[in-house]
Amino acid sequence: MAAPRKLTPISEAFDALLPGLNQVADYEEVDLLSACGRVLAQDCVSDIDVPPHANSAMDGYAIVVGDQQVGSVLKITQRIAAGVVGKPLKQGQAARIFTGAVIPEGSNAVVMQENCRIEDDNLYIQQAVVEGENLRRAGEDVTAGRKLLQKGHRLLPQDIGLLASIGHDSVAVKRKLKVALMTTGDELIEPGTALKPGQIYNSNFYTLYSLLAALPVEVLDFGIIGDDFDSTRQALKDASVSVDCIITTGGVSVGEEDHVKAAVEAEGKLELWKLAIKPGKPLACGKLGNAQFFGLPGNPVSAFVTFALVVRPCLLSMLECESIFANQYQMKSGFESAKSGERQEYLRAMVSRDKDHAVNLIPYSNQSSGVGASLSNADGLLIIPPHCEVKIGDNLDFIPFNEILN
Repeated sequence: MAAPRKLTPISEAFDALLPGLNQVADYEEVDLLSACGRVLAQDCVSDIDVPPHANSAMDGYAIVVGDQQVGSVLKITQRIAAGVVGKPLKQGQAARIFTGAVIPEGSNAVVMQENCRIEDDNLYIQQAVVEGENLRRAGEDVTAGRKLLQKGHRLLPQDIGLLASIGHDSVAVKRKLKVALMTTGDELIEPGTALKPGQIYNSNFYTLYSLLAALPVEVLDFGIIGDDFDSTRQALKDASVSVDCIITTGGVSVGEEDHVKAAVEAEGKLELWKLAIKPGKPLACGKLGNAQFFGLPGNPVSAFVTFALVVRPCLLSMLECESIFANQYQMKSGFESAKSGERQEYLRAMVSRDKDHAVNLIPYSNQSSGVGASLSNADGLLIIPPHCEVKIGDNLDFIPFNEILN
């Protein structure tokens, strides 16, 4: 009798997976408004200073700091609004100036309007002013020649604004990955159709499609594949010539009607793993031609968790993204549990506040891998290491769902 197959820790799975992934070399220039979420193909370096000129940090009066003391009287000679370039300022003069307006030549400080008294065109300074006060220096935000964003960075909304601030209207990004998504099972039907006995709705497709839509990928819908070897093999073969990655759910167990395993082995290379995680132990991966293959479990929660923990980082690695793993945060346990088993557990959990308003984690009541509603009612995945007993107040790692969807 064969020995039981060893469970693979998720870190070891990545050690084996990541070096074998085909990384995307192609890139394209896209409009800034289409670039959010994409992966930079080149470093972004500023050609200009931001701001390009010294400007006022507030509404007030531009002056020349010299020998003025409190009570000095200056002549107001001009008014400078944002977008207007004023005339040079001399000693003994002041200019009415507004937030963001360019500081006139000769001026070296702005006195707040609250610290002045105005009579006719005369400015009476009521509080001492030092050189550089209330000014934004040229290049204070960005200096010309500075590298702002690094190749492999995934663009955030604030990055789009930063690129616009240095005059860019487009940016070079990695092309989108092409991902084929298919589900298997004669029992599956699409939502919107009445269920017949023995049928279930194809919910995994909609979950995975939505997870993929949050990434820089183009999803190709290969539909529901029937439970027969020939149609499964043909669908995989068709997909492999046009995509970077193929993702399936279900069909990789040893069941009589599970044909994905045999079809992948007939067309390419397959490795079946038992990951040391719960839920989501079974995972199939391999290659079909140049396409990466991932076969996920059929249970809704298991499919979600294996995608979030394994597939998502691999897709980002194929795009040479500098950060591929979801951030984890330590939070306090608000529950107790007996010692866990040999697999690392990822519990659906809610962020809660106790009577003292302290934030802690509470697991969802039903942790079955078939309870998809637990994902919608939870805030993220709480991590319990193998052979770990949890007490109230223990520090536990937590992956918020918004990190997975970022």
